[in-house]
Amino acid sequence: MTPLRFWFDPISPYAWLAFHRLPQLLAGCSVVVEYQPVLFAGLLRHWGQLGPAEIAPKRDWTWRQIAWLAQRDGVPFVPPGQHPFNPLPFLRLLLASAPAGRTPSRQRCAVVMQALWTTGRAPDDAALLADLAAQLAPQQDPAGEPVKRALRDATDAAIARGVFGVPTLEVLGTPAEVGPQAGRLFWGQDGLEMLAAALHGDPWLAGDGWHGATPAAGVQRSKIA
Repeated sequence: MTPLRFWFDPISPYAWLAFHRLPQLLAGCSVVVEYQPVLFAGLLRHWGQLGPAEIAPKRDWTWRQIAWLAQRDGVPFVPPGQHPFNPLPFLRLLLASAPAGRTPSRQRCAVVMQALWTTGRAPDDAALLADLAAQLAPQQDPAGEPVKRALRDATDAAIARGVFGVPTLEVLGTPAEVGPQAGRLFWGQDGLEMLAAALHGDPWLAGDGWHGATPAAGVQRSKIA
């Protein structure tokens, strides 16, 4: 059985699309998936990127594409009352819903993701967070330092692995355990098909294709003062 890690932040609509489609795309694969919340803003800050919502034309395109993908793939989708929003309360609640040192189950992640991406409720509505807390019955204090530290540590671990965006799926294990896909990262909901192909033994991915796809670095863009 191949272990996978799903790095995600519920602020991302692409994370919702990928989360919903993952079981379908991995059907027939012998896998177990760990769901690891991370702070997307922390990834952006580390890698020096802007989020899609911070570039006006990209924001417009993003929402059009997401709405189209959702209807194409049959994914329930009603955007929240506002976006972007502060995901920290939801991230901390998810981590607090699991025992210390563990990650939340898919079922618990689904409760939060569905509330944010299928109901149209405003994420900053205190009643929404209270409803979610009542459903998840956290085993730790979401506002406690251990949970906050766990989120920081998870985000740092994602950065150390080379995760630059969400969602990202990582193949865990060693080459001896899971083959040449060990340690590989597949970014974005549109990377799910590539992951599924890898798990089914795609010869291009199993051979030199993965390592031979990137050209040498060329001209570097100067920073604009």
